[in-house]
Amino acid sequence: MKKVLILGASGNIAQHVIELLVENEEVHLTLFVRSARRLRRQPTNARVVEGDVLNAAQLQAAVTGQDIVYANLAGDLERMARNIVQAMTKTGVKRVIFISSIGIYEQPLKAVLKPYRAAADVLETSDLDYTILRPAWFTSASEVDYEITPKGTPERGSVISQKSLATFITKIIGSPAQYARQSLGINKPNS
Repeated sequence: MKKVLILGASGNIAQHVIELLVENEEVHLTLFVRSARRLRRQPTNARVVEGDVLNAAQLQAAVTGQDIVYANLAGDLERMARNIVQAMTKTGVKRVIFISSIGIYEQPLKAVLKPYRAAADVLETSDLDYTILRPAWFTSASEVDYEITPKGTPERGSVISQKSLATFITKIIGSPAQYARQSLGINKPNS
């Protein structure tokens, strides 16, 4: 059984990921949220943990025993990334999927993207098996249609459906060795 911790489990993308994984008997979910009331659905086969990623002790307790950490966060992203790396290093958990943003490697870097870039830098200089996802702007379209671009190549497209991003995240969870130590842009082709 694969144990997956979802940080920021009440977010829209995370909720799509939960919907895709909840029926998979090979996956045990731990949903880490500030308030369980914010979850649209509390699956019976998932453990819900209330806490704050900025609280190192709460985060380390949640990371302990997990196989994969998926982070879908907002706020002080650099500090959150540092706490995630620290908790994972202390507990021996190596695999992390982290949602960032399109445009974090462009120069000059837009001020709004600086927290996303800082968090990516923390992960990229760690010893973790990270996948940093850099999605284009989200749509709520009910479609799965995406392409990925590796770091160092121009990002393409302007949008991605939340469902597409969630589908790709579950693909990585299903095959955790794939895309390890990579930063990937993801968008709808020709958008």
